[in-house]
Amino acid sequence: MNKESKLYVVLFTFIISFIFIFVLSLINAYTIEKIELNREFSKVKAILSSAGIQFFDKKDALEKFNNLFIKKNINGVDFYIVDREGKEIFVYVFSGNGLWGLIEGAIATNKTVDQIIGIEIIAQNETPGLGGRIEEEWFKEQFKNEKLSGSLKLIYTGKQGDDDKTNSAVDAITGATLTSKFFVKIINDSIEIMRSALRSE
Repeated sequence: MNKESKLYVVLFTFIISFIFIFVLSLINAYTIEKIELNREFSKVKAILSSAGIQFFDKKDALEKFNNLFIKKNINGVDFYIVDREGKEIFVYVFSGNGLWGLIEGAIATNKTVDQIIGIEIIAQNETPGLGGRIEEEWFKEQFKNEKLSGSLKLIYTGKQGDDDKTNSAVDAITGATLTSKFFVKIINDSIEIMRSALRSE
């Protein structure tokens, strides 16, 4: 066959494309289960961390998750519930739109949803070094043990973080105001979902 003919070019392109698609399909089939398992483990880690439960490795995390938590659907909302020192902690897995994509995570509160125990991020697509800083410890630490008089407010302290646990407020990330606003909205929406579900429990 003439290598300069249109038929040769079409056949060659088709065969190469087919081979690439076939190889990618094989790779996808081989890795999809592993990806899903890693995603589930990320969820488990977030649930444990939001509730303030420490773990040492994957085995320890899975054992604590399976032994300490019960999953319960309350008024249509799934909660992961754990007893810590005689007090029930309710963990809700949230997702919502950030500036550039979906933000997923876990928020833990007391039963009356008037205090956040902690939050943790499962996945996010915000800009590295800017909005992506929602995963940094100083930012997440602001939410830990924060009292909720109503909804969370976003403030601008000019420093890194807000240490007042009674003002129902967290500090925005410098240079990532929009991501901060989106994230606080996601948390406030989650708080309302939890309150509505647990109000009649």
